[in-house]
Amino acid sequence: MLIYVIPNVLFNFIIALASFNELGYTHFFACTQSLARLTLPMAIFLPVVLTIDIIKRVTDAAAQEAIEFKIDDELNIKKLLTKLSILHGLISGSLVLTSLLLGQFILSKYYKLDATSMAVLVGALAGILSVLFTYLPIRILRNHLYKPLTLDSIENNNH
Repeated sequence: MLIYVIPNVLFNFIIALASFNELGYTHFFACTQSLARLTLPMAIFLPVVLTIDIIKRVTDAAAQEAIEFKIDDELNIKKLLTKLSILHGLISGSLVLTSLLLGQFILSKYYKLDATSMAVLVGALAGILSVLFTYLPIRILRNHLYKPLTLDSIENNNH
């Protein structure tokens, strides 16, 4: 999980800080380097990419017997992968968009947001999304994993 969290937090913080510092401040939606312009693509695509990557890594590890679990043969991995990645992207993007709209509604359309604070917020959001969308696909995929019985375990149960 740290492989995903640390680079995403640093990368998104640095991009946001560089973008926002050009202006000295930012708005929710109103300027060329608005908070929405940086957070919405991240909130949509980061969960999609992480979901696809995690599921592929787990299924590949199971196929190569690098982990002790097998994947249910009846599971359509591509269908699960497509469904989950789209669902995760839509839900995450919708929640961030709703938060931005709510923030703009509460404050004002022309409220100036501090660049450093917003960069920290974007970095923290990237970290939260990285943790969440590393954990969720594994949790969902866990329902389709089983531990194959070995001959030793069968013999031990008979004695």
